[in-house]
Amino acid sequence: MAVLERRAAWAMVGLGVACVVGGGLASAATALAPTEHTAWAVAYLVLVGGVAQVGLGVAQILFSRPGGSGVATLSELALWNVGNAAVLAGVLAATAVLVDLGGALLVVALALAVYGVRGARGTGGWRIALFTFRALVVVLLLSIPAGLLLARFGVG
Repeated sequence: MAVLERRAAWAMVGLGVACVVGGGLASAATALAPTEHTAWAVAYLVLVGGVAQVGLGVAQILFSRPGGSGVATLSELALWNVGNAAVLAGVLAATAVLVDLGGALLVVALALAVYGVRGARGTGGWRIALFTFRALVVVLLLSIPAGLLLARFGVG
């Protein structure tokens, strides 16, 4: 794993943890007067910005192929975070085009995540970790269009 690739993967883990902590702080700050939007934003920040990003970063650390330049992982990091920011801002500002743009960036980031671990073969307990990563990608790929539809119809 190249230095840039390793740093980008660890940055994903760090930013994911920061999103979980930020979501917790946002939840505490809005606990006395929660709204539908703040509850949604907290859940999104923790689950998609945080937990999912930690999983994607750990997968890159564990399973990316040696010898990569790191550009794909760095791009994944940037697209994942810009996409999440766009989705959050779009939902909170009721701007569907921003939500759609963010969702598209998330799909590209997931494609880069899969590309980064192509050819990985887990053995023993690592097989379960690789399966979990692939399941995470499938769940995210299914939830993105569902979330976009919910946001478009004002449910999210």
